[in-house]
Amino acid sequence: MSVLLIAGSPSARSRSQALLDSVGHRLQRRGAQVGSVLVRDLTPRALLLADVSEVSIAAAAEQVAQASAIVVATPVYKAAYSGLLKVFLDLLPQTALKGKTVLPLATGGSPHHMLALDYTLRPVLQSLAARHILPGVYATDAQITVTPEGAYQVNPEISDRLDDAVGLLLAEAYERSSAHADFEAIPFAQVRCSV
Repeated sequence: MSVLLIAGSPSARSRSQALLDSVGHRLQRRGAQVGSVLVRDLTPRALLLADVSEVSIAAAAEQVAQASAIVVATPVYKAAYSGLLKVFLDLLPQTALKGKTVLPLATGGSPHHMLALDYTLRPVLQSLAARHILPGVYATDAQITVTPEGAYQVNPEISDRLDDAVGLLLAEAYERSSAHADFEAIPFAQVRCSV
């Protein structure tokens, strides 16, 4: 199974990147093939001008298309996910997440922004036809601390939630991919009911 990690932070060193890295390590330990898209490394001009034919943008969109599941991480700014992530998601085809299980992750300065996952990010992921969006993991600055060496460290509570989220992501993605192999879709017009 291939899982694509999408980093929506404009900073290379950030708490949301620490969450994403932590999920990536957990996925690899459980045998998943993990790839990543660092939106901040895509060509800025192409992002802003919506040039989907530009090499880095086209390659990132192809990675999204090929992945079985997606993990999206973003910092929360002004009660919403990052503008950088928004620009990238806007460039994807309308059905870019069709058939995929998605795990959203976010970080913010306080617990007051926790609902940004449900009220700002989830609707956009839904509009991209995600099959299943898992409950997100939100962490505050106090839950991802900086070590004396300058690295980010996820606290035990968030670490446990990430363990659960990764387990659910793998189970859901596997279940949904194997369900498609067993049954063909039935058009609604052919469904017969009796009451």
